[in-house]
Amino acid sequence: MHEGANGDGRRLSAEPSASGADQEYLSLERELTILFRRARANQGEMAREVHPDLESAAYGLLIRLDECGRQRATELAAYIGVGKATMSRQLRALEDLGLVAREPDPADGRAWLVHLTREGHERVAKVRDARRARYVSQLSHWDRREVAQLAHLLGQLNHVMER
Repeated sequence: MHEGANGDGRRLSAEPSASGADQEYLSLERELTILFRRARANQGEMAREVHPDLESAAYGLLIRLDECGRQRATELAAYIGVGKATMSRQLRALEDLGLVAREPDPADGRAWLVHLTREGHERVAKVRDARRARYVSQLSHWDRREVAQLAHLLGQLNHVMER
């Protein structure tokens, strides 16, 4: 990427627009909108690759469990940003598909820990491997340092947005 450009060759201006917003922030908003739209569409595809009956929104739960291991439903709900009822419904559906299981929390007998089943882990790993291969293919012309820089910047953005 070139400094001062948005990736499609157009130069960015530091001049405020007529609305008073900085052009950089308007460009950021536009590019994030496109990225989020594509991510939502891809999430649906990946969810169906895990299981044809899997809801798009539940894919994020599987990824979280794959990365973090056993979690309480309340922790998952807080991370995803949904209520207890929604989380309960999504976990029940994942259980019915054989992708997650629950076990009593040894630290609190009233609570349950949710984890991927072997089947869930295998399906998620297969889809994540395929997605990673697509990224490698799509970004093969990028320098690996640029890929690392993009990942770092997106991580910073996600951290700021969690506050």
